[in-house]
This record gives sequence, C-alpha cells and structure tokens, in this order.
Amino acid sequence: MERKKEGAVAELLGLMNQKRDACYARLAGISDDLLWWRPAPREWSIGQNLDHLRVFNGSMRTIFGIAWTVEQPWARFRRNKPYAVEIENHYARPDFPMNTGWIWAPRHTPERPLPLSALKDRLRDIHQWIEVFYSRRDPHLLGHVTLYDPVMGSMNLIQALRLGIYHDELHYDVLDRLLSQYQLQRGAG
Repeated sequence: MERKKEGAVAELLGLMNQKRDACYARLAGISDDLLWWRPAPREWSIGQNLDHLRVFNGSMRTIFGIAWTVEQPWARFRRNKPYAVEIENHYARPDFPMNTGWIWAPRHTPERPLPLSALKDRLRDIHQWIEVFYSRRDPHLLGHVTLYDPVMGSMNLIQALRLGIYHDELHYDVLDRLLSQYQLQRGAG
C-alpha cells in the first residue's frame, strides 16, 4: 500500500501529460475556423476550452503554492500518519454545478484568438510548473497539505492533482464532441 502512495504523484503527473498530449494529437492540423468555431452563441469554442484549462490550472498553481507555504510546517508533524490518494470524480456527478466556468473565463476568444500552437505551449507551461511543484515535494507532506472547496469538500494536494486531471479530462471530452459536431454540421451543409 505504501508503494502505491509513493508512486501516486508520478503516476498522476504522467497521466496529466499523457491526456494533454493525446488531446493535442487529435487537434493537430485543425483550421483556425474550427479552433474558434462556436456551436451556439453562449457555448465555448475549442480554443476557449483550451484557454480555460490554462486559466484554471494557473489559478490552481497559485492555490497549491499558497497552501504549501502555509500548511507545510504542520504537514511535517503529520507526515507519518495515513493519508488518502484516491478521490471521487466530482465532475462526473449528475448534480455537479457545471455552470462555474465563468470564474475561470478564457482570455482568448474568437474575437481575441491565438494560434493552436500558442494555446498548446501555454497549457504545457502551466502543466510543467505543476509537474515541477509536485515532483520536488515529499508525497508524505503533499498528502497532509489540505485544501477546501465548497462543492468538493476537503482534499489533500495529491487528491487535488487528481481532481485537476478529472477537470482537464472533462474539457478534452468536450473538445472531442465539438470536433464531431463541427464535422457533422459541415457534412450536412
């Protein structure tokens, strides 16, 4: 059991990178029209979803840094106590409030576009910071630095990393649906 906890952070960081890279492989070669196409007036484009991930992960980077600074001394006293690494995918719950994206609104839109390569680089840079942050810290301390979210409850930094990956996966699924929807709409037109 302890070995699983020891490797949990590295496993999650690998998963984060793998999911991101797989998403960008599916988006390779898409046109700017498709990148910034909105299926409906109040729905986000692929580009907006990608920029939202950058904004969201950037805010998590800040929150993780503050939590670490404040709680790390206390976590040292608890480092030999048990801690959880698993957490439910709250984003998959039917009652999860999916209308909170405006809190982390994308800064780039069809009116303020960026090329796909720039969106890719910016998200990769944020993920790289997260990877460095986690890989340089003792998982026994990360497991005792906690955060609280009003919807998801209390979680440690390892669980928060997993929730971040669940969040990214949610948007990668949205991107796949947008690709299909665009192709169907263009095929019918």
